[in-house]
Amino acid sequence: MRAAVMYGAGDVRVEDRPDPKIHEPTDAVVRVLRAAICGSDLWPYASMPVTDQGRPMGHEFLGVIEEAGSQVPGLSAGDLVITPFTWCDNTCDFCRKGLQTSCRHGGRYGLGGVDGGQGEAVRVPQAQGTLVKLPVAADSALLPSLLTLSDVLCTGHHGAVKAGVSRGDTVTVIGDGAVGLFAVLAAHRLGAGQIILMGGHPDRTSLGRDFGATDIVAERDALVAAFGAVGDGGVVSRLGVPNYAEGPVGPAMLLRNITLTGGACPARAYIEELMPDILDGTIEPGRVFDRTVSLDQVPDGYRAMAGREALKILIRN
Repeated sequence: MRAAVMYGAGDVRVEDRPDPKIHEPTDAVVRVLRAAICGSDLWPYASMPVTDQGRPMGHEFLGVIEEAGSQVPGLSAGDLVITPFTWCDNTCDFCRKGLQTSCRHGGRYGLGGVDGGQGEAVRVPQAQGTLVKLPVAADSALLPSLLTLSDVLCTGHHGAVKAGVSRGDTVTVIGDGAVGLFAVLAAHRLGAGQIILMGGHPDRTSLGRDFGATDIVAERDALVAAFGAVGDGGVVSRLGVPNYAEGPVGPAMLLRNITLTGGACPARAYIEELMPDILDGTIEPGRVFDRTVSLDQVPDGYRAMAGREALKILIRN
């Protein structure tokens, strides 16, 4: 099969890889129909050391099951499915708490011999706990929106949930990338009264207004801006891959009774909750995709996102 592999900073190649096969009875092989480039993929794209082995890339994808292992009840060949960006058994103690990113038997795509999502097919471990059936046809116009359930839509929602957003609240979202825009959408969906989006790209903040932002202001340094904007007793919910190792977490924050929360999104916990709003047209998260590429054009997609020429890249197989 063909798949995208990163060999170092700025070096993404599409090359032939072994076709995925069932290794364990809990595996499934999924033929990828749609995938995406994530903002978190840009971190290794900017800094990954050179390697001869390469790293299969991608963790956002949906597709059709080609083969399911003998211990994958309820799923079979031909099912259209989506995966969260980490795989999990969905039964361990952490999964039962809604922390599938901490699954005792889970892992990440592209590591440990598991395929990345930016390819023609993927072996999905723990398929029963990981994959969710999609109640649409493989040619549905909703596929781009449904694909956001794999990561970024759920991540924005997770931020709003961890912040405890409720009806009438005032919310400030710092950053106008896909996750920030979906945090706006999530806050609006949860009933926030005022939603301030801090961002410096007019095309993105315009989409943010469509998603529910009531005010736009220029972006500033993220964590410092967050502590400056939050009121005493308020909540700062941090999402995504941080671009800093330290922050102003000290006496000033503690004396104001500010809560700092957030973290890796357990997307599997939110997929079934958010999907109905996509299916009935209440939300259109697929609008974040402003460029579509073929698999062979994935290196161009990375360059476009890294150069801020595209908000989010959709890969169509």
